[in-house]
Amino acid sequence: MSGKRDKGTGGNPWVNQPGPDPDDEPEEQLPPSPWNLEVQPPPAPWGGSAAPGNGPGGPGSGPATETSSAWGDKVGPPSLRRPPPEKKKGFQLPPLMIPIGAGLLVVAIVAVVLVALSGGDDKTAQNPPSTPASTPAAPKTSYQPPPNAIQVGFGVSLVPAPGWTLYTKEKAGKQVAIYPPNTTADARAFFWVRQKRDVTANAYLLGIVEGETEEEITQLGAVRNLPCPKDVLVECVAIDYTSTFTKNGVEAKVKGSIEAYRRKDGVVTALDFRTNADFAPKAEADAATMKKSVIDSM
Repeated sequence: MSGKRDKGTGGNPWVNQPGPDPDDEPEEQLPPSPWNLEVQPPPAPWGGSAAPGNGPGGPGSGPATETSSAWGDKVGPPSLRRPPPEKKKGFQLPPLMIPIGAGLLVVAIVAVVLVALSGGDDKTAQNPPSTPASTPAAPKTSYQPPPNAIQVGFGVSLVPAPGWTLYTKEKAGKQVAIYPPNTTADARAFFWVRQKRDVTANAYLLGIVEGETEEEITQLGAVRNLPCPKDVLVECVAIDYTSTFTKNGVEAKVKGSIEAYRRKDGVVTALDFRTNADFAPKAEADAATMKKSVIDSM
């Protein structure tokens, strides 16, 4: 037996006659396919040509083993090599946590400083901060200034002598002056009362005399201590001077004196007296009475 179906010789008209058995037909010869031809590998991109048999899976597959590239011998181009995974290091703080941690550190430092300055919560609650001591008030005096007295400040007043008028343009303290008859152009003398706090009487006196005689040829006497006429006074000093200056081509000679009195409350009152030398006898007598009125009011 050949294993093939016996087709027989006769035919049944009611049954389609099959065609020849495909197994018995000769195989059709197809033209050779270009895809079955051996293809030479393309030249290597880094120099030289690929040898036959070095296709995929062959000895030459994979990264280049010899090259003249700038990356060194036996090293493939970086663009074709996947870098090896970095080794995991220990715990690293996320970048976002750095500014947050710095801010928390600053807040903690500020809190510590505030607690240190306040002396702690418990101490602050038990010992509240004491109120700073206020400046001692000016002591009360029984002196009653007359109606024509000029108020200077801090309870101090000035009673002008007859013929002396208030210089209204003065803004620091109070100043009175005496003028020649029928004119107010140039004063013959002036008496100036001004005050300052938190300074010694000696320093205040020297500052006044330096400013008073800055552009004059001056002969200064020595600063001398005065006996303080009242218990409320703690420092009493004085200085005398003479000077000359030229005005409108005429030379004038001046006599002056400055006294400064510091009270216990820190207020310093300066009495600045200045007169033309030829008018000194009259002006000095008036200045003495005005000085007494100021001292009595301290």
